[in-house]
Amino acid sequence: MLPVGGDDGPDGQMPRWADTRRIALATEDAGLDSVWLADHFFYRDPSGTTYGMQEAWTLLSAVAAVTEKVELGTMVLCSTFRDPGLVAQMATTLDDVSGGRVILGVGAGWHDPEYEAFGLPTDHRASRFAEWVEIVARLIRGETVTKKGTYYTVNEATLVPQPDRRIPILIASRQPRMLDLTAQWADQWNTAWFGAVDDKVRGRLADLDEALARNDRPAGAVSKTVGLTIRDPEQRDAGDPSGFAGTVEELAEVFTAYAELGVEHLIVGLEPVTPRSVERLGEAKALAFG
Repeated sequence: MLPVGGDDGPDGQMPRWADTRRIALATEDAGLDSVWLADHFFYRDPSGTTYGMQEAWTLLSAVAAVTEKVELGTMVLCSTFRDPGLVAQMATTLDDVSGGRVILGVGAGWHDPEYEAFGLPTDHRASRFAEWVEIVARLIRGETVTKKGTYYTVNEATLVPQPDRRIPILIASRQPRMLDLTAQWADQWNTAWFGAVDDKVRGRLADLDEALARNDRPAGAVSKTVGLTIRDPEQRDAGDPSGFAGTVEELAEVFTAYAELGVEHLIVGLEPVTPRSVERLGEAKALAFG
């Protein structure tokens, strides 16, 4: 996860483009596979403190221009923020610009304060997402789409030019309705945030398998991605047990444990987000997988 807002910048400040760029380049240098950006207007914590955010897709386009190898993902684009046709065209364009590196991560959204601040609807989020993701998926998979829905309508919509490849769609989901939509439309699925493998992780993975069975898709049809929080062992708050804090060797063991469960991709939220913490990830990956 690249720094995009909040206190992820140097010295706990709001990150700027230079900070995001630095971590993106460190990720590529460390031999890691992908970079990801969260999508919010802002975040307000339970105490009422508000943290600013940079706009995710603009930053991702800039990251595409300064990197060469890493995949470029959104974790995740909020469907309510952008029209489905626009998102499909955005993804197609950035995939061309980046040489086929986009993973289009999408979700229904959840953070009410930003919805309320910008006059966006908070009702029927799953129903709105169901119409939205169908249009996006069918467009980027080369279809001409006509659909009159409750929330979105398109009439003989198509993309010109068409994508050069099948751009993978990742859906972040947990509840049964969203899991069913994942089974129907996604190439990848994400659940987050966790530390070392535990029964909660195993339960979430089983939930996806059940959704695939309900929707007549074979096991493994949607690849499994897990969000993993990793803290620097020297800076971990002893009163906060979430996430994982350990040595490089212990982190490598966590990686292999997830791989043994069939997890194909780990999206890592680092605390703190520094070039050195990225290097530690690269060292653990090399130790786990060579």
